[in-house]
Amino acid sequence: MNAEEIFTALLEPAGREDPYPLYAQLHKLGEVVPTSLGVVLVPGYDAISSVLRDPAYLVQDAARLDEIEPGWREHPAAGAEGMLSLNPPDHGRIRSLISAAFTPRRVAGLRPAIEQMTDGLLDAMADRGAGGATVDFMHDFAFLLPVTVICELIGIPEADRESFRPVGRDLAATIEPFLDDEVMARADAGAIWLREYFTKLAAERRAEPRDDLMSALVEISDAEDGRLSDAALLDNLTLLLVAGFETTTNLLGNGVHLLLHDPELAGAVRGGSIPPASFVEEVLRYDSPVQMTTRRRPDSVEIRGVPVTADHEVFLLLGAGNRDGRRFPDPDTFSPRRAVGGPLSFGAGAHFCIGAALARLESEVGFPRLVTRFPGLAPAGAPRRRESLVLRGFDELPVTVG
Repeated sequence: MNAEEIFTALLEPAGREDPYPLYAQLHKLGEVVPTSLGVVLVPGYDAISSVLRDPAYLVQDAARLDEIEPGWREHPAAGAEGMLSLNPPDHGRIRSLISAAFTPRRVAGLRPAIEQMTDGLLDAMADRGAGGATVDFMHDFAFLLPVTVICELIGIPEADRESFRPVGRDLAATIEPFLDDEVMARADAGAIWLREYFTKLAAERRAEPRDDLMSALVEISDAEDGRLSDAALLDNLTLLLVAGFETTTNLLGNGVHLLLHDPELAGAVRGGSIPPASFVEEVLRYDSPVQMTTRRRPDSVEIRGVPVTADHEVFLLLGAGNRDGRRFPDPDTFSPRRAVGGPLSFGAGAHFCIGAALARLESEVGFPRLVTRFPGLAPAGAPRRRESLVLRGFDELPVTVG
């Protein structure tokens, strides 16, 4: 297959189901692969890392959207003030306001609370799975753990949390390439709903501030010193909520899918011969919850000798970079004891995922507790993958807890 055929195949259902054979074919074509479709594919680990760390490469911001999608401002789901859609200097300004909630010290301090939340969810799974009843791991644990944690950080009441999964799914779909009108309509409806929700919650925090991220951001927004506009407040609260559970939900599901089909691996995680951190890093590498991101250059350059112009979209295939044999020996083998680490799943550079440490902590707590509590955990029917390329995970993962 040539580059165009591979790229087209990645967008098809079979390619989304299992992109890794297509990535292997791309690796044979080079670290950077031009196409005739207006995109440049980057499957090589080192090339991806260098682009992500180079500030000259830009995300698709409002100015770019004005050029290529003149009607984009009609879509509430565009979220143009969110961190993912900002370039310097705006990106750094907004990120600095939020990063205080995700410092390594503050995240580490959440461990006791996350352990308690995890044990509570496992208790509920045990009740639901009593007598051999089927439990959907994706909802009953993989979604509920990270959504509970991020909602606690933001300050969202417990009674509201169940409603966020379908809204988050609709909004997350907007980062997929080549969206249709139906997808955008659902996303726009979700964005409007969340903006109304956060507007109401912000008003409550103005009246009665609490020790949560919502109260802190509302105080900054109300200062009217230009650091955080009302639109930026709402867009970034939406981003934090959705990103706060979508990626970790996929990470937990992808890891458990591996454990379900390898009892020896599950035993090693249970017994501690594979440290939780090593297991999590290898899940991130082997089956990344985020498979792709894009960048562009406002001028013409070369990436590893391949010409790139301002009209090209540069597709950084993170999932392919994590399977690059030049970086990871025997890349298609799951090996949590491998000496070389550093998966690209959370990105790199200025846009490195602000919640990466939190996602790792939730997973490092969740996996060993799960297999220790349920040594008989087993698959209970065929899992159902989500139909997406950028975000890789499951919609349903039925299990019995034993």
